[in-house]
Amino acid sequence: MATSSLPRSSGILLHPTSLPGPFGIGDLGPVAYRWVETLAAMRQSWWQVLPLGPTGAGDSPYQSLSAFAGSVNLLSPELLQQDGLVSADLWANEHFADGDVQFDRVTPFKTKMLRTAWDSFRGGKAAHLKHDFENYCTAEAGWLDGFALFVAIREALGNTGLLAWPPDLLRRNPVALGELEKQISGEVLMHKFGQFLFDRQWTALKKFAADRKVKIIGDAPIFVALDSADVWVHPDEFLLDPDRKPTVVAGVPPDYFSEDGQHWGNPIYDWDRMEATGYSWWCARVLRQLKQVDLIRLDHFRGFRQAWHIPATELTARVGKWVDGPGMKLFERLRTALGGLPIIAEDLGVITPDVVELRDALALPGMRVIQFALEGPTNLHWPHNYVPNCVCYTGTHDNDTVHGWFATLNDRDRNYLALTLGKGIGDVSWDLIREAWASVATVAIAPLQDLLSMGSDARMNKPGVAAGNWRWRFRLDQFRPDAIQRMADLTTLYNRVPSEPKPGP
Repeated sequence: MATSSLPRSSGILLHPTSLPGPFGIGDLGPVAYRWVETLAAMRQSWWQVLPLGPTGAGDSPYQSLSAFAGSVNLLSPELLQQDGLVSADLWANEHFADGDVQFDRVTPFKTKMLRTAWDSFRGGKAAHLKHDFENYCTAEAGWLDGFALFVAIREALGNTGLLAWPPDLLRRNPVALGELEKQISGEVLMHKFGQFLFDRQWTALKKFAADRKVKIIGDAPIFVALDSADVWVHPDEFLLDPDRKPTVVAGVPPDYFSEDGQHWGNPIYDWDRMEATGYSWWCARVLRQLKQVDLIRLDHFRGFRQAWHIPATELTARVGKWVDGPGMKLFERLRTALGGLPIIAEDLGVITPDVVELRDALALPGMRVIQFALEGPTNLHWPHNYVPNCVCYTGTHDNDTVHGWFATLNDRDRNYLALTLGKGIGDVSWDLIREAWASVATVAIAPLQDLLSMGSDARMNKPGVAAGNWRWRFRLDQFRPDAIQRMADLTTLYNRVPSEPKPGP
């Protein structure tokens, strides 16, 4: 789907891990289907999620063990039970709290669940899946073989990070790798099975959503984690030294979010090498993701024009330099491979004219966030300054909730906000939702936290803070049923319910 054909529409941002449920983390099971039905009842066209990959450092979806794989933590035990792969005995003695995700408990439980499902499958249960699994392994071998081997080795080494692996395994010595692969072949197959189950559950949920006219906006971080299958399998695609250590790492200089900048620690691509291969890794990555989602929010879009290269020895992002990225060449190649560019450009932060020029030359919608608008009447984040080809937000996963943000404003900013809205502040979350929905932006998005008028305790992420993020979940008793009709009415009022295409002659 080309971005130029996006209809005037709206949606809700909610990562699946934030769904309620009995297993300590939101998953792709029955509650996810109820959520899709709720989106449809609110007349929303989009469900926006964060990256769906297996999380690494800090449990962050932006530090995934693979740019291609799905997170086993999202697998639904109840759906595996329906397949005959596990029984309720597996969780009979497990008692998870209703609140925030407890990754230290959830991850071991989901790992045990996958192992139980795999043992059942090898033992002859769910035989109806055998043919599909074999076909899946063949069709996805390009990324699946390397990922499954990477995770199996990592676990055999006690979940040791990539750079601490024995040198012969780190450098993929064929003899050492071949010997170990024979020893852990069963584990490798189990991890392939885990990816098969994830894709099976996600594909069914996505179809359920599509049948209810709800599409998915996914999220693609520009960079991958150092501790990832991508770096291990494709080291030549990154700026690494002979010991596979990065020479420079990614981040952003000091900004609105952090006075030290953001030191992400991700390795940076060797764009010259990638160009020589026709950007094959990027084409494969985006094609893979478009099997899972309908539209991709491309994180840190400015990094494709210029990226902040931090010397690997630096502990903060204060020291670094801007270095040119691939620019138009990559996107021309992607357009050819995809037949279009179904991409939202995440263009937040300090954006230079050349980044705007690249975004506009590609006709990609950028992002606008009302929380960033208080600097003055000319600020591009005020709805009165929007252009139609943009996606506007009350806030993102990196922002405080609107209520939390408003509580920190001084009297001057509160008065200025009221003056700009043209009325006294009521429920500030819904005041900003109305502004976003009424704007000319083609797509308007609000985090669920803002629909529920939640405070800072519902924040998903604090950029620059390494621990304690990505844990928020809502409880069913926190959902306000009146929000469903209110959102449906607002979406209808501001013409964000796409009309059905007229049949041809």
